Amino acid sequence: MLNTEKLAMTSKEAHVVCNSIQVVLEDAKAEDVVTINLSGKSSIADYMILATGNSQRQLGAFASKLRDLFKLIGLKSVSVEGEETGDWVLMDAGDVIVHLFRPEVRIFYNLEKMWLAEMPSDKTPIANK
Repeated sequence: MLNTEKLAMTSKEAHVVCNSIQVVLEDAKAEDVVTINLSGKSSIADYMILATGNSQRQLGAFASKLRDLFKLIGLKSVSVEGEETGDWVLMDAGDVIVHLFRPEVRIFYNLEKMWLAEMPSDKTPIANK
């Protein structure tokens, strides 16, 4: 069991959780599972995982399987949003964030484009120039 009660994870623990989530989603037949390493890009999390399901029922099943995983590994206080609508379910497990989308919603928001874009070499905020 991981030491993740307060959602604070070591880098290694976040990596293990990330890999476990990927396995669960792939076993559940989630489509287009993409993992984005956020280290050095953002302080909100170490990893972001995106996956697609073709129906609200399928997204609900993915979320349920992930809840079971979180319980099994001792991850507490995972925040879940959007399950009622079933178009986009967000699961915030601290250093690992999971986005479960219906296909049209994933295309509309296109998070991969935003988070996989190259960071400019000059990271000085525009307001300070």
